[in-house]
Amino acid sequence: MFEFIHMNGNELLNYLFDANKRIFWLYLLFALIFATFLFFQLDKLRELANFTSAYYDADRMAGKPRWRRFIHFLLPRRILKSKSAWHDVGLLFLNKLIKAAIFPVVIITMVPVAIGFSNAIEYVFGAHAPIVMPDVAVVCVFTVLLFIADDFSRFLLHWLLHRVPVLWEFHKVHHSAEVLTPFTIYRSHPVESYLYGCRMALTQGMVVGLCYYLFGPTLTMFDIAGANVFVFAFNVMGSNLRHSHIWWSWGNKVEKWFISPAQHQIHHSSNPKHFGVNLGSALAVWDRLFNTLIYSSTVKSLQIGIGKEYEEHKSLTGIYLNPFKCAFRRVIHFRAPEKVPESSRQLPLGEPESTEVSSGPSV
Repeated sequence: MFEFIHMNGNELLNYLFDANKRIFWLYLLFALIFATFLFFQLDKLRELANFTSAYYDADRMAGKPRWRRFIHFLLPRRILKSKSAWHDVGLLFLNKLIKAAIFPVVIITMVPVAIGFSNAIEYVFGAHAPIVMPDVAVVCVFTVLLFIADDFSRFLLHWLLHRVPVLWEFHKVHHSAEVLTPFTIYRSHPVESYLYGCRMALTQGMVVGLCYYLFGPTLTMFDIAGANVFVFAFNVMGSNLRHSHIWWSWGNKVEKWFISPAQHQIHHSSNPKHFGVNLGSALAVWDRLFNTLIYSSTVKSLQIGIGKEYEEHKSLTGIYLNPFKCAFRRVIHFRAPEKVPESSRQLPLGEPESTEVSSGPSV
């Protein structure tokens, strides 16, 4: 047992050197660079976004050396002392053990999906010779298809996690975070992690199967350090600031196409107007199609969390067990999700809110 834990502990350390993980050292470095740039801009202007100012005590830090103000800006005491933040770290380790022990037995794998999907296409449309294209063109098509299919399937599953009451009970673990840190990406219930694992296998299997049918067995993608080039670019552009207290907006023109860190922070808002908005990972086009996109410029103040329901997630035991209890009650009593006024649930694209988000306490 000790060897099993030791082995998985070493694998967790390798997350820092795996470009497919959000906490890859280079992604963290770029997040730090962007945060530093924002600090110097805000420190010079003496102006902080309301969300950030809730963590940065400007009055207390007035007159302090700039390096101390920067440390306080980057690592506020409110976050360092938060039990929620430390739960994120605990969940990262415990979920890794659970995945290693259980998931290999039950999770869908990509290879049989790819073979089955390719065979199904051939059965329906018949066999054909591979399409002849320059190798670079095939790599481009395969890389783009992988990224778009993966991003859309993430959005779709995320949409279901918010809309299906039983699934929401498990996804609520992620939204129960009272503060956001780069480790909050790993704050998830094993049931949700299992669903995302199956999603990845199904999506990649279908894309590989389709491209195998079209172009033949030799398939490669453009990658950087083993990560899809688009995924790498997304993570380098400050993806770790999405789960942080540092408000970084990209402006309406960019946020119409790509989800900014500030937009994802809005997704974690406790305000009913923001429930189920900005569900996309990288691309904002899916939110536009589903009318769930909100620009960061429309939000003046923000607090995250799930309010009183956080009581269900105050301990690691509650985080793991209470979603099963609540989901069971949903099934037994056919409990409908909490109703949000239709006018609040779907705001017209980019339209400013009529009221500010209350400052107080939802991936």
